[in-house]
Amino acid sequence: MSNGTIKKVAGPLVIAGGMRDANMFDVVRVSSQRLIGEIIEIHGDRASIQVYEETSGLKPGEPVESTGAPLSVELGPGLIGSIYDGIQRPLDKIMQISGNNLHRGVEVPALGREKKWHFTPCITVGQKVVAGDILGSVQETEIVIQKIMVPYGISGTVSSISEGDYTVLDRVASIQSDDGTEHPVTLMQKWPVRRGRPYSEKLPPDMPLVTGQRVIDVLFPIARGGTAAIPGPFGSGKTVVQHQLAKWADADIVVYIGCGERGNEMTDVLNEFPTLKDPKSGYSLMKRTVLIANTSDMPVAAREASIYTGITIAEYFRDMGYSVALMADSTSRWA
Repeated sequence: MSNGTIKKVAGPLVIAGGMRDANMFDVVRVSSQRLIGEIIEIHGDRASIQVYEETSGLKPGEPVESTGAPLSVELGPGLIGSIYDGIQRPLDKIMQISGNNLHRGVEVPALGREKKWHFTPCITVGQKVVAGDILGSVQETEIVIQKIMVPYGISGTVSSISEGDYTVLDRVASIQSDDGTEHPVTLMQKWPVRRGRPYSEKLPPDMPLVTGQRVIDVLFPIARGGTAAIPGPFGSGKTVVQHQLAKWADADIVVYIGCGERGNEMTDVLNEFPTLKDPKSGYSLMKRTVLIANTSDMPVAAREASIYTGITIAEYFRDMGYSVALMADSTSRWA
């Protein structure tokens, strides 16, 4: 960790001195209000920090503290059905703390620490495992089973594993590497958002994605694993099309990023998504959806961070073998 002081404030950009031991893209806490930010440039002992919150009232001399870690997301049970801001702060939990107005410097874990999840192992002690192997599962919602995987960078022999009810921080298994080191495994893992999750093979997009919208499937077909853009002016129906895609497309999980949206547009999304009925299961569509709400009143860098956050969550469910529909609305506000 590295501690410094503010030298200059220019809008959302803060220049801090005494940060020689900090690293690029470290998450920092700025001032006694502990505003969250990220180091985007370092010259000598001076660091340029992009703050993700309103910087009014900051002044030179206030403390800056580096966490020593890059911007990361928490991955585990509790993701499905959640509504986050662009840096994975749960908006419902924040509302319970600060009311309808988001207070600066709020620190809330992305995944609840109190709730217990029932873990069912699918392997036994003595089995060899490598990163990405499935150790067991948690029934997260009525229609989504979250698979608990061996974290990347860990391989060896399972030395302990047991069924039971655990919080996301409790140890559910231990893996002993070849050199005898014991690695505890919990239901939750962290992953830096700017680092893509590894994969063994990139498959060609040679299968169509059935969207359930005849005009798209017939005239503008989309490939599974491919990308598509919906251009159009304000009020032309882009968001409505995305609602229909989320509801009817042949995908297991939906990750919806409202990036730089106007407040009223994002409010419509947050109100409408829980009311959408999933035609596959009959439950609310939120039972297989993660929403990221990053409105236009947040700094531009926070909009970019929201895209990385959504992609990382989508890659996590992809690693479980699920088909994920990832939507970002709208590209013009962050590209």
